[in-house]
Formats: sequence, C-alpha cells, structure tokens
Amino acid sequence: MSSFQRSQSVAHNLDIRPLAGRIGAQIDGVRLGGELPETTITAIKAALAKYKVIFVRDQGHLDDAAQERFAARLGELVAHPTNPAKAGSAAILEIDSARGRADRWHTDVTFVDAYPKISVLRSVVIPPCGGDTMWANTVAAYDGLPAALKVLAESLWATHSNLYDYAAVKPEASAAAAKYYEEFFISTVYETEQPLVRVLPSGERSLVLGYFFRRFVGVSQSDSNHLFEIFQSHITRPENTVRWRWNAVDVAIWDNTATQHCAINDYGEEKRVVRRSTIMGEAPVSVDGRRSVTRSKTAKPVAAAPSRQPAAA
Repeated sequence: MSSFQRSQSVAHNLDIRPLAGRIGAQIDGVRLGGELPETTITAIKAALAKYKVIFVRDQGHLDDAAQERFAARLGELVAHPTNPAKAGSAAILEIDSARGRADRWHTDVTFVDAYPKISVLRSVVIPPCGGDTMWANTVAAYDGLPAALKVLAESLWATHSNLYDYAAVKPEASAAAAKYYEEFFISTVYETEQPLVRVLPSGERSLVLGYFFRRFVGVSQSDSNHLFEIFQSHITRPENTVRWRWNAVDVAIWDNTATQHCAINDYGEEKRVVRRSTIMGEAPVSVDGRRSVTRSKTAKPVAAAPSRQPAAA
C-alpha cells in the first residue's frame, strides 16, 4: 500500500479518511473555529500537505466571522484583488450562482503574482442535486509527466490574466453576470508571468495552469493553445482528481499552490451559494530560482457600484 493510505487513520485526534488515490480526505470529529488548539491546527495543516484538499461536514455553527477566525489560524487573510468582500466580513468572497459560476478548471487568482496559498470554502445554499466540485492534484500531474515533458515544462513561463472574452467563453451566462464581470472582476486588469513549474517549500513541483492562462511567453498563440491542452490534460486526468458532493454547512480546505478545482454547472436554475476565505501566498519560484512577476496592472474608470456583491471566479 502506498503512502497515500486508503484505510482510516487518526492523527492528533483527527479522524482522517482518504477519498481517492492521489488527492482528497474527509476529516470527522472536529468542530472548526478560531479557538482550536495549536496541535489540531498543526494536524489540519499536515493533512492538507498530504491530501491537498480536505473536507469537513456538519459545520453549521460557523458564520462568516467564525469562518474567518478559523481561516486566520492557517495564515494571513487576504481579500480578492478585484471583487469586494462580503459586507460585514474582512475578506470573504461570496460566490452566488445567480451572478456567475466558477465552472472552469482553475487555481484561485493566478493572475496576480503572490496568489493565495490556501482557500477555505463554506457551503451556504446547495441545490438538491448537482453542483459538486472537483479538485485535481497539480503535484501528481507534474510527477506523472514523461521525462521529456518535464524538461519542456520547466523551461516554460506563461502569462495569466483576469481579462478574457466573457461572451465567447460563457455564452450561456446572464446579462447580469456579464455586467458584474465588467464592473468588478475586471475593474483592474492584471497580466502576470508565472512559471509553468512551481517549486513548493516542501520541494514538490506543481504545474501552474488553469483558466487564467492566456499564452506561453515567447510562443505563438496557436502553439500556446496546443501546449496548454497537453499539460492541462495531465492535470485533470481522472486518477488525479476527487469529487465532492456538497451538503449545506460543509467546509472544504485546499492547498491552492498544489491544486486546481472546478464547480460543476449541472443544476439549472437552482441556487448555489458558497463563501470563500483565502490565505496570503508567496510569488511562485521556478526551477531556476526566478519568481513570478506582475507585468501590468491597469485600473478601469470607477463606476457607481450596484447594491449587490459580484460573483467570483
């Protein structure tokens, strides 16, 4: 049996049950909150390092403030760079299906250089069926590359941006969702160069791709698209993924430096609301020691804000 054990294990009073062969575990017997002892926080961080995404059910005691107090035990809270925080919170991002659906594979906020290292997501309203989220292990994806593709990947840098043709990419989106995208999500437009292969503090290597990718530096758009499909397909191979069926008041915690995720858009007009906290990260380091860098940051003219909050991607 590999080090990614399939049997139930208990560490520091946490009941940890792996869910798939390469990613994901469920933790039972813990009540998340800012008051948890340091030994429990250490055990949660260790489980996160091993399984990349962990899930905790039945956390109905959490409200926005308690979610943030817990998340702050994992590191420094950081707000989304363009979308405003939910009213009354320090940095919570509310993702409401009425205003947009994060239904493309992505790592959170890779269009900035020091994107979040951890995300904490709490379900608030969940449709009766559908609306699952999938995660993929980008470390396992790198490890599984043939030697020649590893060499190529380690030489590539990519431009990531939050600006894209919304109507072309999401033709099914409502006019309201498109309006929020224009007014909030691209209120400041970023272009950042990221290494395709990121060296993590653990020494592991992770592929940095996903929805905010635009092109590889020094490579034509056509060739960039082909290369993207090659590497992205390795990330989302079924054996690198786990799928979570949400209940209301579940919490998912993931290593945003070692995963991608995608919310499955299969629930029609049903409502789905989740709230995300993110923990400040560091600019990725490539195999040759260079750090990612934001090449441009352009603010759009300020417009009057509507009364409701925007969706996030």
